[in-house]
Amino acid sequence: MNENNTIIEVFGADIICASCVNAPSSKDTYEWLQAAISRKYPNQPFTIRYVDIEQPSENERDKEWAERIQNDEFFYPLVLINDEVVGEGYIQIQPIFSTLEKLGFQPSE
Repeated sequence: MNENNTIIEVFGADIICASCVNAPSSKDTYEWLQAAISRKYPNQPFTIRYVDIEQPSENERDKEWAERIQNDEFFYPLVLINDEVVGEGYIQIQPIFSTLEKLGFQPSE
C-alpha cells in the first residue's frame, strides 16, 4: 500500500482550453479523477486539489505553474502527481493510474 500521501493537482480554468474541443472542463476533470481514483484505489491515501489559474494565489508555486500554462508552455487542465506532469489538455486516465501504481497504489480486486 502507498505509505506516503500522494498529491494530485489539477490546474485549470473555467473556460475550456481552445485546443481541447469537446473535452470536459478542468473542474469536471478534477471531479472525475477524484471519483475514479477513489473507486480504483479504495482506502489509499491521496490528496487531490484544484487550482484555478485565473484566480489570484498567495502560493508562489501555484502562481509559477499558472504562469507557465498562461504562457502556452502547457495546455490545461494540467495534472501533476507529486510535482510530475502526467497529463495536459485532454486527460487520459491510464497514465494517471500507471503513475499511481508506480508509487505503490494497489487496485481493488
